[in-house]
Amino acid sequence: MGIDLSLIWAVIIAFGVMMYVVMDGFDLGIGILFPFVKSEGERDVMMNTVAPVWDGNETWLVLGGAGLFGAFPLAYSVVLSALYLPLILMLLGLIFRGVAFEFRFKAKADRRHLWDKAFIGGSLTATFFQGVALGAYINGFEVVDRTFAGGAFDWLTPFSVFCGLALIAAYALLGCTWLIMKTEGRLQQQMHDMARPLVFVVLAVTGIVSLWTPLEHPDIAERWFSLPNLFWFMPVPVLVLLCTWRLLKAVADNANYSPFLLTLVLIFLGYSGLGISLWPNVIPPSISIWEAAAPPQSQGFMLVGALLIIPFILMYTAWSYYVFRGKVTQDDGYH
Repeated sequence: MGIDLSLIWAVIIAFGVMMYVVMDGFDLGIGILFPFVKSEGERDVMMNTVAPVWDGNETWLVLGGAGLFGAFPLAYSVVLSALYLPLILMLLGLIFRGVAFEFRFKAKADRRHLWDKAFIGGSLTATFFQGVALGAYINGFEVVDRTFAGGAFDWLTPFSVFCGLALIAAYALLGCTWLIMKTEGRLQQQMHDMARPLVFVVLAVTGIVSLWTPLEHPDIAERWFSLPNLFWFMPVPVLVLLCTWRLLKAVADNANYSPFLLTLVLIFLGYSGLGISLWPNVIPPSISIWEAAAPPQSQGFMLVGALLIIPFILMYTAWSYYVFRGKVTQDDGYH
């Protein structure tokens, strides 16, 4: 029995995307929360919590995209053809947000509000269109003769728009709990106050997406609710409810670290549910990772490079977060 290179690459790409969602999620969440914090000093603190690490987060997005291109070229061509517009808008949001991040600290006081608005707008745009692209991906693509056969706006559906709004709520919660962990004083208390309603919003949108998806896709419904699958997959929603309860309790207790860690668990559980719904299809609704795979020689050649590069990315990431651990105050000047 040989090594299943397609399976290995599916795991690598899924891991890369998950790392991006986690790391850039709280980063984007800070931009989403910016309008609710009026103090310039506290806004500086919010940005300084991610200033030393934010520009390394997109590394994981590049890894996922490059892995998809090399390991599953059919999926790369179909997915990008179907999602050109939302992905371009997402990237424009990330670019504009990055520029605003750098220019805000260099702008004069009377112009800084313009870059604040750009930072907010870029964060919302990037997050919303990530969610739209995810919703469109769940809906699936029309493929004829190994080519995308749908229209330019097939991605724009009520479900995909709702997924965009849901992801804004999820990233806002991630950013909120990150700031609880990294700040202190009035700003931390404000984030504690915001966390509770955000938890309920995230729980609500998660429930709606979880019901909407099987109602719209009978094959996904059959996977979740047929026996014995129902018993195998039941721990996921149960753990979501348990984790939500623990998160609400941690927020009520004014905990520092556990709200962020529990939010990460919630994000992972949602990601697991997505994987259960779609596996093993890399082009929903019916093209599997093996049908979309590149030749084994190509996958094997790329795997050698990936196994060399990924440990360095992990070490760099871990080291940067370790060096800049601890609380951030208005006296810190990472920018």
